Amino acid sequence: MFKYCGLGEILMRLSPPKNEMILQSPTFDVSFGGSEANFLASVSNYGGKAHFISVLPDNQLGDEAVRYLNSHGIECSHITRAAGRMGIYYAEKGASLRPSKVIYDREFSSFSGVSDSTFDWNKIFEDKNWFHISGITPALTENLAGSSLKAMKKANEKKLGISCDLNYRSKLWKWGRSPVEIMPDFVRLSDVLIANEEDCQKSLGLGVKFDITKNELDLENYKRIINELKIKFPNLKHIAITLRESISADWNNWSAILASRDNIYLSKKYEIRNIVDRIGAGDAFSGSLIWGLNNLENDQEAIEFAVAASAIKHTIYGDFNKVSINDVKNLVDGNMSGRVQR
Repeated sequence: MFKYCGLGEILMRLSPPKNEMILQSPTFDVSFGGSEANFLASVSNYGGKAHFISVLPDNQLGDEAVRYLNSHGIECSHITRAAGRMGIYYAEKGASLRPSKVIYDREFSSFSGVSDSTFDWNKIFEDKNWFHISGITPALTENLAGSSLKAMKKANEKKLGISCDLNYRSKLWKWGRSPVEIMPDFVRLSDVLIANEEDCQKSLGLGVKFDITKNELDLENYKRIINELKIKFPNLKHIAITLRESISADWNNWSAILASRDNIYLSKKYEIRNIVDRIGAGDAFSGSLIWGLNNLENDQEAIEFAVAASAIKHTIYGDFNKVSINDVKNLVDGNMSGRVQR
């Protein structure tokens, strides 16, 4: 069985019910999520063997996070338990003209104490096929940036496939060095790069300019940035750029571009209204794309599968994508009516 693994932090997610603002209600819905764990949930849904690499607090909250991961078919044998606290994020779902908001509370978590000696990468990678990481992990601390890069180098040495989702987060890059100084080294070790236009600007410092507030897609501009990426990072086998047109907080158009060294593939565009939860949709795209590249017939099928899966994720509450291969293929095949399946 093809084995995927990812390094990252799983967080406790606290969200006010429905579309309420934080502290408008005295209650929170509680779940778990985090970019790499979200990625692994998708590949597990499709039958891949998913292994999460992380550190969790040695307390009841850590126990519950492990149970949650296990319930989604994610193997936790590479999770270390340590003193400390569970990282938390608060997610407020926007509506109409009010945008969604995220507040992080993850300083001094158990995961933030990761060092070069925390994980035995030779042992972890000895039977794995694919390694995934996002730009969120190196954004957290200088030690995590160094340890993550060490993991990338070892995965490359062991000839694993490697994917990197840039996932630029302005609220997290606080420890001194900018992502433009850090993330190019991660991309140079990757086979597949996943990004959006802001990621390419803020994490890689590329010269093609976008204004993400205008919600206008210039495909020629995206092709130019793909060409710039190919020149700067000749190691990349595939480059995927997600294309989001945000009409409002709960009405988006969603598509993507996938580039190989020789070709560019544009996906179908989905109009998604009445969005239930867009958090985790990018990770559903990443997990579904990597699964598709390893299991489907060609690159066009892979990008269509990834975009369809992540479009459906917008309709599912919580971080994790919960759809099956058949669910996704039905949408790819044009079944968008939403009729009851009996």
